[in-house]
Amino acid sequence: MTTKGRAGWLGFALLIVVSPLLSGCEEPAPAAASTNSQPEVGIVTVKAQPRAVVRELPGRIAPTRVADVRARVSGIIVERLFQQGSEVKAGDPLYRIDPKPFDVELQANEAALAKAEAALDLAQQHARRITTLTSQKATTEAENEKAIAAMRQAEAELGGRKADVARARLNLDYATIRAPIDGIVGAALISEGALVVQNDATNLVTIQQLDPVYADFTQSVTEMNRLRHELANGHLNVMAPGAARVRLVLDDGTIYPYAGKLLFSDVKVDASTGQVTLRGEFPNPQRELLPGMYVRVLIEQGIDVDAIAVPQQAIQRDAGGGSQVFVVKDDGLVALQTVRTGAVQDGLWLVNDGLKDGDRVVVDGFQKFTPGDRVRAQPWVDADASASSHGGPPMKQASQ
Repeated sequence: MTTKGRAGWLGFALLIVVSPLLSGCEEPAPAAASTNSQPEVGIVTVKAQPRAVVRELPGRIAPTRVADVRARVSGIIVERLFQQGSEVKAGDPLYRIDPKPFDVELQANEAALAKAEAALDLAQQHARRITTLTSQKATTEAENEKAIAAMRQAEAELGGRKADVARARLNLDYATIRAPIDGIVGAALISEGALVVQNDATNLVTIQQLDPVYADFTQSVTEMNRLRHELANGHLNVMAPGAARVRLVLDDGTIYPYAGKLLFSDVKVDASTGQVTLRGEFPNPQRELLPGMYVRVLIEQGIDVDAIAVPQQAIQRDAGGGSQVFVVKDDGLVALQTVRTGAVQDGLWLVNDGLKDGDRVVVDGFQKFTPGDRVRAQPWVDADASASSHGGPPMKQASQ
């Protein structure tokens, strides 16, 4: 046999020997198949803990003070002294009315005052002389009485002239129209050269105080009564004095950085809406909140001492719109459980009924199982947590 023929027979024999070994390597290990049959799901272990009961209510921003500036004397506006939209302090000049007529009136009244003072001096001297003569029996008592009456009339005349001078000075001061409050000055409603009339209803400009501001919001009387019943029955605890906070949610969904305080709740119900008006006060140093702005108000109205909350994605809806959750039992089997939810707070659903402390609720991996399957439960980590391993925000893990 040639050398080429012997090499072919050796290769064929080697292939026959190796083929069973290769086929044996392809068979899967039984242990691995058993492990992969249990899908991994993310769970949170619920824990009953005190939580503030927060209500979200619609509201509008209102200034704490509003002043419509009007003229207190009549005259021609000769100067506007403010920039529209700027901030002014109480007492800052806004307009100047032509002061010349008031200055002339003040001078005239001051002259009349000087005349009255001279007349009083003369009347006092005459009264002293008549009194001396009367004591010496050189004149009658009637003359003495006339002199005293003339002196008193001169005193009264002097008082009248002093009042006229004070009025003239006041009118001269009123010729400069000043800001009555601190705030933001609006658009100028009149210009130089306009005639303004004393006590006229014409508004010259409006000033609004925007730091702090009010947030006026409404709550249904039904919800308020329910809250009172829960407090009376002990389901909720009363907030400690000064502990309740009022927060604002802006129209873009962001939380306003400054907390406010609740000022009052109205004592009457709006007959057309069945709602009660409440008012909160908020700092506004950057003037972010403007009058008329729509906001949502978050108000703490009580404390649930054993509240249970789960992430929003844990809640499933049935065909009738009811709420359900998947719970991993102690034996590792998944069960579907009906719950009754309350409000959403801090990204969590509050569960009023259907869960107890220590239940393990599925949050992630719903597509991997059906009720009754056995699963491997792993603590759930919020999706934002993965960013922390890449230099993002710190990891945020749900309560276990």
